[in-house]
Amino acid sequence: MEGISWTELDAEEQRAIAILGAGLSIELCDPVALIKLKRLRLIVGSHLTVAAHDLRRRVVMDELGVKT
Repeated sequence: MEGISWTELDAEEQRAIAILGAGLSIELCDPVALIKLKRLRLIVGSHLTVAAHDLRRRVVMDELGVKT
């Protein structure tokens, strides 16, 4: 979903994106956070969508101070 920012997600939703982005089990994620992320079309099944991967990449690059 375009236009969503990292800060619009709560801590559990951010954690779920980090967990799935790291290739860990969806079972480690908060079930309520997963429902919201599915509604936002940031995950499908147990995988991040392209939009979620892009969001995660932007956050990591910002934290590292790398301009994209």
